[in-house]
Amino acid sequence: MAAGLVKGHVVVKYSSKIRTRSRSAKKSASTHACRELAREVMGLAPYEKRLLDVLKAGAGNVEKRMYKMAKKRLGTHRRAIKKRDEITAYWGKLRQANA
Repeated sequence: MAAGLVKGHVVVKYSSKIRTRSRSAKKSASTHACRELAREVMGLAPYEKRLLDVLKAGAGNVEKRMYKMAKKRLGTHRRAIKKRDEITAYWGKLRQANA
């Protein structure tokens, strides 16, 4: 039986590699163009259409309901707020185009 500081099988402890993440918020021009084209061709996702319907109906506290639906689908507070603002802006553009 091995006991003590220098007894037993010698093992090398490996340190885990430090993973770096890109945290830059700036989108490249090509990425922006691709996403715009995809939005134009495919339109809204089904959950985004439901958010738009809630906004169009306008009953009750619309902002809060949109936020709750978006958060349930997207998972985080920031993403939900961003999506709510995006859909609101989209609806504003649609109304301007039709007027």
